[in-house]
Amino acid sequence: MMVERQLRERDIASPAVLSAMLKVERHRFVPVELRHLAYGDHPLPIGSDQTISQPYIVAYMTQAAEISPGDRVLEIGTGSGYQAAVLGELAREVYTIEIIPELAETARSVLTELGYRNVHVKAGNGYLGWPEHAPFDAIIVTAAPDEVPRALVDQLAVGGKMVIPVGTVMQEMMIIDKTREGVVERKTIPVRFVPMTGKPR
Repeated sequence: MMVERQLRERDIASPAVLSAMLKVERHRFVPVELRHLAYGDHPLPIGSDQTISQPYIVAYMTQAAEISPGDRVLEIGTGSGYQAAVLGELAREVYTIEIIPELAETARSVLTELGYRNVHVKAGNGYLGWPEHAPFDAIIVTAAPDEVPRALVDQLAVGGKMVIPVGTVMQEMMIIDKTREGVVERKTIPVRFVPMTGKPR
């Protein structure tokens, strides 16, 4: 019902993304006391003043990233691990960074339990990316910085896409294409994400 009403009836048309959203059980990534709300079209708190994004936004960002089966993907802001699991259904390898160690450990535990051996979790500063595994074919950022972090642009492969919410009070989802000629930025929809924490160095 979540996929049919919240995704397919809107603008989520990618068969691969719809299949991944059908496969990943969202209730496994929310606190037990909120599992009865897991498939509603809204974010939910996961502790540490963080949230799991609404299913539509997860699907929207995943579709916009245009991930192929052989891709290496970077996610900034692991949170519950739900977006990482969806990416793990689509990409060859997923590298995901969470700045709050407790959330990183919980997400790692759930992802391991569910068998996502291609998803690698690290506690750290997302502004710095994960240079040891760059370049990435796609980067998805699930917290909003004031501006696009330079390190993440540098770690995006030529031909790759970054999907990132940008702004403070007013945020917009941006899709960034990296070409041989340079970087092309497009603003898409207004969004509300938790602020990106940590600092560029």
